Amino acid sequence: MIPIRDTIHSRNYPIVRNVLIGMNVLVYVWELFQGADLQKAFFLYGLVPVRYSDPDIALHFSLVEQIFPFFSSMFLHGGFLHLLGNMWFLYIFGDNVEDRLGPFRFFVFYILGGLSAALIHVATNWHSPLPTIGASGAVAGVMGAYFLLYPGARVLTMFPIFFIPFFFEVPAFFFLGYWALIQLLYGTLSHGTAGGVAWWAHLGGFVFGLIGVRLFQLVPETGIRRKASRLTRRRTTPRLQRIQPMGESQNLDTHGSIVLTPREARYGTRKRISVRYQRRTVLVTIPAGIQDGTRLRLRGAGRKSPTGRIGDLYLTIRITSE
Repeated sequence: MIPIRDTIHSRNYPIVRNVLIGMNVLVYVWELFQGADLQKAFFLYGLVPVRYSDPDIALHFSLVEQIFPFFSSMFLHGGFLHLLGNMWFLYIFGDNVEDRLGPFRFFVFYILGGLSAALIHVATNWHSPLPTIGASGAVAGVMGAYFLLYPGARVLTMFPIFFIPFFFEVPAFFFLGYWALIQLLYGTLSHGTAGGVAWWAHLGGFVFGLIGVRLFQLVPETGIRRKASRLTRRRTTPRLQRIQPMGESQNLDTHGSIVLTPREARYGTRKRISVRYQRRTVLVTIPAGIQDGTRLRLRGAGRKSPTGRIGDLYLTIRITSE
């Protein structure tokens, strides 16, 4: 299952999420310039459990050199697809968790999620001589938090069946719960690591996300959080909005609503709406100066009768505060 997007629109721009993605990309570019020294870099900056379990090996490293890989390993990746997968999941689920926690708490939460996953990996692979790298543990923490905060959200998911992509919207609790179950099953069957995947580390990060997000929410907001929220507040609603029109079963005409900010209503905008009973999106042009409660008539966007007649969709404008 590959997530395409979720249905929760964050109220603020996810600055920290974007910075984290940028940092991971920059580190990967640095890896590309390492050439033959890349493997040496993985062993030096990746997490190698035997460096902590074997006293003779541990003597060759200072305290800082032993601690640093717990942080540096979560920014290294073994290839472009490894990087893309982790950053895509962070992109999909990270903005909403940052929205709930705030930038500073989200950054600390992300790092602690990665550290928790790293500790679980070292504990479950105590004598492994192989370096472990990747942001998967930290991203798993974000996914665990999303699972707890937004269980009713919908995730547009691609299911490739015989190389043919099928798209379905599934509840977030099902998508993320299934992901966590897979980590548990593979971790149990493979004793923690198989095919270069640290299953227990993923699950450890996910469990940290479930517990940690509640603990972080107990931390009072600071004035910095409130100031940052004012600066990062979004001035637009989602470009694509999902509409679930209502209407009498005998009537082909249906009724729904679309959400705009005052700025969008003032200057006009264009939105795409995804109607529940249609297989396509509809482009809607919102004229400048439109008022709250105004109804737009979209011809041919209503229900279709067995005889081929198509009704209209009446779209009510709802203006939210910025």
